[in-house]
Amino acid sequence: MISLSGNGAPTDQIRDQIRGLIASGRLAAHDRLPSVRQLARDLGVAPGTVAKAYRALEAENLLVARTGGGTRVSESAAAIPRSVLDAARELARAGTATGVDIDAAVRVLRAIWPARE
Repeated sequence: MISLSGNGAPTDQIRDQIRGLIASGRLAAHDRLPSVRQLARDLGVAPGTVAKAYRALEAENLLVARTGGGTRVSESAAAIPRSVLDAARELARAGTATGVDIDAAVRVLRAIWPARE
């Protein structure tokens, strides 16, 4: 489910992937995540790396950690609307087909995203 690509800091990759799994609905409210030690072992990173990613997601109210209850997706974590997911998948397909990497695609999105007033 979660893997490291070698692009970017491991903590950021873990955080971004979990955020994406929640946004896409692949992780739902109350779903339990692997323990810090288990995920660290699976990914070949230090437990502190996973713990830092989990804490960042807790600060965003996406995860809730309870002693003895593990780390779970928060009740308030909301999935992205289907239309946005479909558009994101199409962007990924088009980018892959034309050789545009994810960093370039994100730069384009940031450039065209309307500013909040």
